[in-house]
Amino acid sequence: MKLIRTEDAVGHVLCHDMTQIIKDEFKDARFRKGHVVQPEDIPVLLAMGKENLFVWEMTPGMLHEDEGAERLYALCANENMERSGVKEGKIELRAACDGLFRVKSDRLIAVNSQEDIMIATRKGNTAVRKGDKLAGMRVIPLIIEEEKLKAAEAAAGGEPLLELLPYRLKTAAIVTTGSEVKKGLIQDTFTPVVRDKLAAYGMETVAQTMSGDGVENVAAAIAEMRAKKPDLIVCTGGMSVDPDDNTPGGIKASGARIVSYGAPVLPGAMFLLAYFDDGTPILGLPGCVMYAGATIFDLVLPRIAAGVEITRADLVAYGEGGLCLGCKPCRYPVCPFGK
Repeated sequence: MKLIRTEDAVGHVLCHDMTQIIKDEFKDARFRKGHVVQPEDIPVLLAMGKENLFVWEMTPGMLHEDEGAERLYALCANENMERSGVKEGKIELRAACDGLFRVKSDRLIAVNSQEDIMIATRKGNTAVRKGDKLAGMRVIPLIIEEEKLKAAEAAAGGEPLLELLPYRLKTAAIVTTGSEVKKGLIQDTFTPVVRDKLAAYGMETVAQTMSGDGVENVAAAIAEMRAKKPDLIVCTGGMSVDPDDNTPGGIKASGARIVSYGAPVLPGAMFLLAYFDDGTPILGLPGCVMYAGATIFDLVLPRIAAGVEITRADLVAYGEGGLCLGCKPCRYPVCPFGK
């Protein structure tokens, strides 16, 4: 740092807080450490009795923390995000719409592995609402070598580290399986739960049919729903290994490509995911969706709603964190389930 006349300090960075005292009115830092002196600050500083200031001696190749934050923001910024101003060397991002938040995890790790750099985000592949906080970024020191930022930029690659995808699927159809439901022997308490969960992601249930039991009946009911051209088809029940549970066979017989029957998630191990040739997803939901607070359905639905195709590898990755702890009351998604 160096000592300079206050009148010559415009554009320089203060090395420490500058406290202003106004009797019976104010006592606090009028200018914070790291503040870049502006022309309008000079009369205020002189009125505070500051005829000389200690400032950082900015040399070529060194950047102020505010500029460092802007450079890191440029690595993250993408559509559907809103940024804050720079405050205390930090920039924050918030969601500009409801959607699926995604992170390029390997490249984020590469950036954060650089010295004096930090970008913190919420967990990727999770649902967010408009206004939710997504990320914050800053450099650690008050001033930083530009070479460190260049290294971070190289580690980030050419695409933004973050992505927010609005929900794209708008309509759904439900196939309710089970002869006991079709015959009216028991009340259908499954469909209302599924309707509500779909609606939370902007999907309207436009059709429903009851198939009864039997592979042929389930397949025929699926064909009936496909004719309605929904964005998503959901089959409820009949997903276990009992002899009368024919939903997996019915989905296969419908011509859908099975991605996985089974997932390393509890509750939800008997979940089935498949796609038709036109990209329409079809889900087989086990009975736990009807009564458990959070299941595999809650984990995959944001991705499905955003139009992101899910692979078997994606489902396998849910194994770590895929055990619901059964908290009462359920606090999902503010919990470790699926994370």
